[in-house]
Order: sequence, then structure tokens, then C-alpha cells
Amino acid sequence: MSTAYLGLGSNIGDKAATIAEAIRRLEASPGIRLTARSSDYRTPPWGDTDQDWFLNAAIAVETDLTPHDLLETGLAIETAMGRVRERRWGPRVIDIDVLSYEGAAISDERLVLPHRFVRERAFVLIPLAEIAPNLVIGPETVSQALSKLDTAGIVRD
Repeated sequence: MSTAYLGLGSNIGDKAATIAEAIRRLEASPGIRLTARSSDYRTPPWGDTDQDWFLNAAIAVETDLTPHDLLETGLAIETAMGRVRERRWGPRVIDIDVLSYEGAAISDERLVLPHRFVRERAFVLIPLAEIAPNLVIGPETVSQALSKLDTAGIVRD
């Protein structure tokens, strides 16, 4: 079993219920066991800022899935929950990102681990720091990376 960290976000509909349902579906998936869940955080939109606020969370799982299979499980849950990819960084009913996977350094057309932008996004690092502040991503811990970012507008829900 390996430890992996996932980030979840929603900005359409009942955001809290959507994140809770996505986590329930992940827990119900073969080969995945939830070990930690952050609080939900209300965050301003990032990238494409002309949209509603987001709710973000992070989870830790123990899994015997490969990193690519974990990604595919998350994508299948997104699709089943009605995710439609219309524009980059646009509104989404649910987003499930594999942020880090124990011992994995991957860069291919489907998956980059650790997630290529994890250390640049406070809306990802704040919930992740709640459950794994000492997780090392790249050259620094989650807490160290977070200390360099602007966290304005991000509040625990």
C-alpha cells in the first residue's frame, strides 16, 4: 500500500455536498482507503477569475492502485458526477487531482507527480497543510511552500 494525497474542488451547486460525495465515491472504490480529510476551505477562483468561489479540500489515502489507476479512478468519478471540461480553469462541479503519490516521480502525457502546480497554489496547500504539513514536495515541505504564498481570501468553511 502507498500513501497518496488528493485535492478536491467544486464551484457549482452544493459545493460541500459535492465534495463529500466525491470522497464517499473514492472511499467506495476498490484499492482506496481514506486515512485523513482536511476541512473545507472557501477560496477565490484562480486562473480564470470570472466565476463563482470554490470550496477546496484535501485527503490522504492508502492505496494499492498505481498512480495512473488512481488518476483514472478520480477522472471516472468526476465524469459520473457530471464534470464537463468546457474551458481551462473554468467552473466545475468537481475536480479531483492527484497531488502526490508516495515514491512516485512521473511526467508523461496523462500525469505529472508531484502535481506540477501544487507548490504555487495556496488553495491546494492550505487544506493539504492541515493533514500533511511535513509532506515533502520537491525541495520543501508543504508548510514551507505555503509560507511563501499569498493566502488572502481563503477561509475555513
